[in-house]
Formats: sequence, structure tokens, C-alpha cells
Amino acid sequence: MEHQDWSKVSQFSEPEHSPGFLLWQVSSLWRRKIEAALYPLGITHIQFVLLANLNWREHFNKSSTQIELARSCKIDVNMASQVLRTLEKKGYLERIREPGNERSKFPKLTKAGKDIVKQAMPVVEKEDHKFFNCLAEELSSFKQQLHKLIRE
Repeated sequence: MEHQDWSKVSQFSEPEHSPGFLLWQVSSLWRRKIEAALYPLGITHIQFVLLANLNWREHFNKSSTQIELARSCKIDVNMASQVLRTLEKKGYLERIREPGNERSKFPKLTKAGKDIVKQAMPVVEKEDHKFFNCLAEELSSFKQQLHKLIRE
């Protein structure tokens, strides 16, 4: 087997030096913990994200289309549509067409949807606290850096 000059393959001497790889690892670890915590409630992480964001938007009277909700969550529009369809089948939301805007669907939480968000939110926040607690005083700076990446 021929040995490659690694410097011609990657600028990083080890995978752990790549910020993208590190972010992927952290994201994967965190997501697995959230998924495990939500499992007893019968919802996935992406379902929670959409339900919680929709709950927040409704609380502040921000009606939104499926597309606006997906963009707000930074989720692929087609993926969001599929997940919202599943959530509708579970009885957690309705997707309503409004007069004058028949092409767009406006998701609205049902009572069951509001109830599952109320149950899931403290579960997710507890897992977040446990996962990010090691950052202690650095957490505020970490969140600022994440916001900077999101804005880019």
C-alpha cells in the first residue's frame, strides 16, 4: 500500500484539530443525550425543536407558515414538512390553510401539542444543563460564539 503525504490530503495533522469535526462530535454526543431523554415521551429531538419553536411563536402571537418555521429552526423545509406531517398524525398540531393564502400551511399546536411541550421542555433543559455545565463561566461566551456562527 502506498503511503500518502498527509499534508496534501488535509491541513490538519489529526482529526481532533478540525473545528468542523469537533463540532460534529459535540453535536452528535449532545443529540444522543437529548434523544435518549425524550424517548420516554415518544418524540424525537427534531419533533421537539419544531413543537417548542411553534409553541414559542404562538405564545408571542407570531403566526408562521411551515416554511417560516423550518427556516427559524434552521431545518430543511422538506424535512420539516415530513416531521410536521408526523406530528399532525400524532395529534400534536394541525396544519391550516388560511383564506387568501391557500398554498401555505400554517401549523397550530393542539392541546396535546402544548401538553407535550410542557412535559418535554424541562427534560431538554435538564439535559442541556448537565451537558453544558462543564463550561461554567465560559457558557455565556460559548453561546455568543454559536450565535456568531449562526449569523454567518
